[in-house]
Amino acid sequence: MPLPTRIIEAPLRLLGEHKVDCIIVGGVAAAIHGSSLLTSDLDVCYARDATNLLRLAEALRSAHARLRNAPEGLPFVLDAETLRRGLNFTFTTDIGDLDLLGEVRGIGPYEAVVTDSVTVELFGYRFAVMDIGKLIMAKRAAGRPKDLVALPELEAIQEAQVMTNNPEHESEN
Repeated sequence: MPLPTRIIEAPLRLLGEHKVDCIIVGGVAAAIHGSSLLTSDLDVCYARDATNLLRLAEALRSAHARLRNAPEGLPFVLDAETLRRGLNFTFTTDIGDLDLLGEVRGIGPYEAVVTDSVTVELFGYRFAVMDIGKLIMAKRAAGRPKDLVALPELEAIQEAQVMTNNPEHESEN
């Protein structure tokens, strides 16, 4: 599937410009690995160190981020301390929807997610992308219908990657 450029370009440029340490997960990661399933937002798992939280808060404020699906008028201070006290956030911004995960279900925090990741260049910035094996584990752990529907395709992509990287694998089975 071609990447949903219209959905992800501006949010990824924002994260890149602000040097936010994050890893692409979810539907966009699946698309980067070759999935044909559609996604409507960008999900990233972010590093939770103090410097990165400052950069992330600044980036979000510059895009006028607001909590998605929160009651109108709900008091919310968008700063590094709020991000530190929370974990997962869903935002609507002037440039699109952005979901921030402090941890990925079934995998753990940023440090566990980034291990074995692949790096891609998108829109002039380098981004880590969740490894397909971990993506499969995360989709299975999330257990939502849309995640479970994605599993057969992701498993087929993973198997094709194994076959490409290890042609002898077929003869081992």
